[in-house]
Order: sequence, then structure tokens, then C-alpha cells
Amino acid sequence: MRSIRRTSQFKMDVRRLTKRGCDFAEFRQTIESLATGQPLSVRHRDHPLRGGHAGTRECHVEPDWLLVYELSVDEVILIRTGTHADLFE
Repeated sequence: MRSIRRTSQFKMDVRRLTKRGCDFAEFRQTIESLATGQPLSVRHRDHPLRGGHAGTRECHVEPDWLLVYELSVDEVILIRTGTHADLFE
């Protein structure tokens, strides 16, 4: 099982989503799947990012709730989470 590291920006993103009243059950399950090496389902639309975000991956927790992360052999680095507007505008 990979260890999970959260960036300070990720922690701030989670606080913002908590204030919005988001349900974190699916979010936790997605992170658990990444940590245990299980493939994500097709509905997560997991894909690598390009350009300035090259080297990171993005998946959809919900249709407009994204998780940006990096994977290594022994670690999952949780970089950002939020809506498209939160992350890319």
C-alpha cells in the first residue's frame, strides 16, 4: 500500500469543500483505491495532465469535482481538489 502525502494547498482545498457541505464518502474511496493500487473505474475519467501540469494525473470524484495527484511506486501525493473553476480558472 502506498503512503499518502497531502500538500498544504490540498488541505486548504479540502477545508473549502467541507464548508460547501460536500459528501466525502466517494472521495475517500477514490483515495483508498489509489493508495492500494486498484484501478479506478471508467467513470472517474483518470488521465494524465499536460502542459504546465505535466507529470500529474487528474480524476473525477464527481462530474465537477476533480482530484489532481501524482503517483510513485510507494507514495500518492494529493496536490489539489475542487471544481474545474477552483483549479483551472
